[in-house]
Order: sequence, then C-alpha cells, then structure tokens
Amino acid sequence: MGAGKTAIGKRLAARLGLPFVDADEEIERAAGCTVTEFFERYGEAEFRAGERRVIARLVEGPPRILSTGGGAYMDTETRELLRRKAITVWLRADLDVLYDRVKRRSHRPLLREGDPRDILARLMTQRYPVYAEADLVVDSTAQPADVTTEQVVDALRRYLTAQPIGAPA
Repeated sequence: MGAGKTAIGKRLAARLGLPFVDADEEIERAAGCTVTEFFERYGEAEFRAGERRVIARLVEGPPRILSTGGGAYMDTETRELLRRKAITVWLRADLDVLYDRVKRRSHRPLLREGDPRDILARLMTQRYPVYAEADLVVDSTAQPADVTTEQVVDALRRYLTAQPIGAPA
C-alpha cells in the first residue's frame, strides 16, 4: 500500500504502449462491490481466493502492465503463477514514504485495524522478504513518479538484455 503501483504502473504502461490493468478494479468488477465491501462481507481469505482467480485470468491474456494488490504476491500460488507468466517488479519503499502516502486515505481495509503506521511496519516485516523474490526491485521514494517510472524502464531493459534468447521472460 502506497508504494506507487498504480501511479507508476499507469506511467509505465503509457511509456511502453501497453494497457494498464489494476487487479483490484478487476476484482471489484467481478464481485460487483468494492474491495473494502468484499473484505467486510467475506473476509480476507475469500478475497485472496478471488484475487488469485482474477490474476490467473489476466496473465493468460495479451501483454499488459498489471498492478496487483500488496497481498497478492504473498499467496504462494499467485506468486508461482506470476513467476512463470510475468516479469515481476517490486516497488520497494521505506516506512516513512508509505505512511506519508496512505495516512489520509480511508479505503485501505487492512489499515482500519489499528494504527496505520504500526500496521504498515508489521506488513513490511512480513512481506518484504517475500517481495524480494521479485524479478526486479526498484526503490520507490519521495521522488516524482516519472523518475521512478524511468528507473523501472531501465531495470526492465537490463533484465531483458540479460535473458538468454528463447528464455521465458
């Protein structure tokens, strides 16, 4: 939450001439309610199951920039699917950056369960070791989104250049 997945993802899609898809928006469309409402009605486990199905459908389609929710990559099946079918990018941000970006927003279901800064710190401790398995890691700082987008483009270029011919990307 707050790493810049949507802001950077939209810019990256425009830069690469690809469509941008937000997995949360696709989940909302499929469920007929918001992510927050889904969490309230069915809980996180059911949300993650639906998220897994939606992401599986999306990665089978044509190339695109896909922004997944922060918990999606924590799901072993989803992570393995993304590892096989996509190039994954972790937009790594420190606690101060994340907190500054989310502190005034109320649409984050996981942040409603206590002090948002403490929750973010706990999530970082749990998730960052798993996020580090991503193909690419780009730091998301307080710099302009366009600068971070260019860093992602550069990281993708280096990654793709290093891949042997015929290797899955």
